[in-house]
Amino acid sequence: MALTLAQLNAASLDDAVQWLAGLYEHSPWIVRQALAQRPFQSLAQLKHAMARTVTDAGREPQLALLRAHPELAGKAMVSKTLTAESTNEQNKAGLTQCTPAEFAHIQQLNADYNARFGFPFILAVRGPRGVGLTKAEIIATFERRVHNHPDFELAECLRNVHRIAEIRLNDKFGFEPTLGNTVWDWQETLAQHSDAGYAERGELTVTYLTDAHRACAQRISMDMRNAGCDSVHIDAVGNVVGYYKKDSASRISDGGWEPKTHKILLTGSHYDTVRNGGKYDGRLGIYVPLAVVQTLAAQKRRLPFNLEIVAFAEEEGQRYKATFLGSGALTGDFQSEWLDQLDADGISMRQAMQHAGLCIDDISKLQRNPDDYQGFVEVHIEQGPVLNELDLPLGIVTSINASVRYTGEVIGMASHAGTTPMDRRRDAAAAVAELQLYVEQRALADGDSVGTVGILQVPNGSINVVPGRCQFSLDLRAPSDAQRDALARDVLAQLQTICERRGVHHTLTETMRASAAPSAPKWQQRWEDAVSALGVPLYRLPSGAGHDAMKLHTLLPQAMLFVRGQNSGISHNPLESTTSDDMQLAVEAFMQLLALVAQETDLAKRDQG
Repeated sequence: MALTLAQLNAASLDDAVQWLAGLYEHSPWIVRQALAQRPFQSLAQLKHAMARTVTDAGREPQLALLRAHPELAGKAMVSKTLTAESTNEQNKAGLTQCTPAEFAHIQQLNADYNARFGFPFILAVRGPRGVGLTKAEIIATFERRVHNHPDFELAECLRNVHRIAEIRLNDKFGFEPTLGNTVWDWQETLAQHSDAGYAERGELTVTYLTDAHRACAQRISMDMRNAGCDSVHIDAVGNVVGYYKKDSASRISDGGWEPKTHKILLTGSHYDTVRNGGKYDGRLGIYVPLAVVQTLAAQKRRLPFNLEIVAFAEEEGQRYKATFLGSGALTGDFQSEWLDQLDADGISMRQAMQHAGLCIDDISKLQRNPDDYQGFVEVHIEQGPVLNELDLPLGIVTSINASVRYTGEVIGMASHAGTTPMDRRRDAAAAVAELQLYVEQRALADGDSVGTVGILQVPNGSINVVPGRCQFSLDLRAPSDAQRDALARDVLAQLQTICERRGVHHTLTETMRASAAPSAPKWQQRWEDAVSALGVPLYRLPSGAGHDAMKLHTLLPQAMLFVRGQNSGISHNPLESTTSDDMQLAVEAFMQLLALVAQETDLAKRDQG
């Protein structure tokens, strides 16, 4: 019979420790110390208490905990001395059915890993959805992590230990993150669509209005309808817009609600990706609220206000220099000159839109009237390591950093690499490399600014030719507009200085500028109340990444919820991941947020009545 929190909170300490035996391999002290914090409001609170116990214990107990774990497909498996929990997990991952070659490879990896780090490689082999990683995924992760820094790998092993304990705890309580699994499955299905040239390599790339992008729009449309949205349409820039009505008396048109008697709550995020990116950036903010709609529709429940979910067509600026195109259209910030931009294949945005069947003349009609809306909320994977390092599933965003982006080119003189003396070269790539080092140093001097030269290309470069041209990108971000502007001034001045000293010249085009977007206090507080209601410790943090919320910030009050990312929070990368347990908490937090807003709406109605 599954445990309940009520039983655990009421039990004697010895009984409670016994019931939770096996969560942490041969380490009952963790559970015993964490149980001193009873009563627990939720499993999430208990999980965090155990993780904090390990963190607070210090390095030696942490090392002892790691060394209490068996090697994957190691001697304990061969001798059948694994714990019942480990036996079950390794069996589900197929590690008990390795071929001789696979077994030998894993044994060598175990030996190399132990020699390098002094503790065994630990991986939650049941994976982020809890159903098990494949042998190929396990081996690939092993091969990647064996090269990590020792301190990083210690922390990564501990994070996997906590994930193992989380899954085992779910088993003891008979808990299944059903809604999180649904969100996971939706995103896996959507990730099957990828642009030509990337799909063949197994990479996820979805850029604006490609075949894969339009297939994603159709998939999202279908998911919205199946989940219970009352109306779904694709607008003039390719945004997928779904409505969940307040009641059956509300009428919906492509332009919004008629009559607009109850202010709409707007939510959503983007479905385009960077090249060879991850599955959750943006898309999590579409499917978390959609899971809420599915739950409400299944229960035949309605909110006292209208809910609008928008899957924004473009946020990343990968195909055209038009970042936040999707959300910008809702704020009236679609710039007509974008239509004449050409992609790498010489296709204009206008041509791409026409090919997709979009009505360009209707773009100006997409601007939302702020009087019709309560605000905008967005759920997003963190895209950073903070929540992961703190063992926290959710975080409250306080502000989105200001940012500015440029594309540029340095033009020098191509010349023979063997015959051109070093003091007579006009090396364009060297100038950009020098700028890149300056950006690193200058941003670091601020402490909380960041600067990146993400693209550095030598067109038609050759091994024996001094680069005559070098194309580059420049991304600068800071917590405030003033700090961003000071950073940009210094970087651009240094670029000019470098070019003059090296006898080269440059062109530079600003492609995006976004002001800092502090969260609206009332909406941030609602997120905080929603997370607190789940028993999850509150943690507030700024966002260094840009989001659609920063565009909507110019029109509506906004606030964001972050969801912890796995693999140290890496994003814009195939390793981007989160767990179905964390997605479940995000869905529950969104439900709590809607409940709070509904309660406030009902109270306001009574006061008016």
